[in-house]
Amino acid sequence: MTTRPLLASLFGLGLLLAGQRVLAAPLSDFTARYEVTRNGSPMGAATLSLHAEGHGEWVFSTDIQGTAGLAALLGASIRQTSRFRWLGDLPEAISYDYQLNAAIKHKQSHLQVDWSKNRVTTVEGKERHSYPASPGIVERNTTPLALGLALRRGRQHITLPVAVKQEVQTQTFAVVARETVKVPAGTFHAERVDRTDADRGFSAWYVPDRYPVPVELSQHDGGTLVMKLVSFTQP
Repeated sequence: MTTRPLLASLFGLGLLLAGQRVLAAPLSDFTARYEVTRNGSPMGAATLSLHAEGHGEWVFSTDIQGTAGLAALLGASIRQTSRFRWLGDLPEAISYDYQLNAAIKHKQSHLQVDWSKNRVTTVEGKERHSYPASPGIVERNTTPLALGLALRRGRQHITLPVAVKQEVQTQTFAVVARETVKVPAGTFHAERVDRTDADRGFSAWYVPDRYPVPVELSQHDGGTLVMKLVSFTQP
């Protein structure tokens, strides 16, 4: 009696179990709700949600609704939808859609990654661009999620390939301080992460052992937009 078939079966089982570990998602579905202010004044509410789509694909969405001030008057809303797959324990982009609706302005853009050809295509209005993809790319919507997952692994300096309109940018981030922040969801001792490769006015405060998304996020782009966590729920 030979042991070869038995060894082969055990080896195949080992590969199967290893494959299952690789395919296991590092997160489960969640919904995070935020209050949003602009230049210190109430603006609206934001909802971030993650759910599995099946076939190894996931959807991460950000919805912002104007509920106060000019944003409410204009009926402004922003929806960002990202479809991705897991590469290890970080998201890897498949597609990204952005849609802004308001009484005086409408804008939408689309990004698609064709991994069979390693190409990224972006469309915004009449502009269309195509450029090479890079393994592990994210986009603007999944960047905060990728940062939170990297912090969970204990990383203090994080480099991400981010697909933008015409290229894949190498963006760098670092933990620059540990600060106490008070938000509607509670008071937290958080890690403050700043973008370090450019003066883009991006800061986010994370409690990575509790949440994969920031408890507070501040962006300066034609004004100061701040999001503060109200609740985080999982099914």
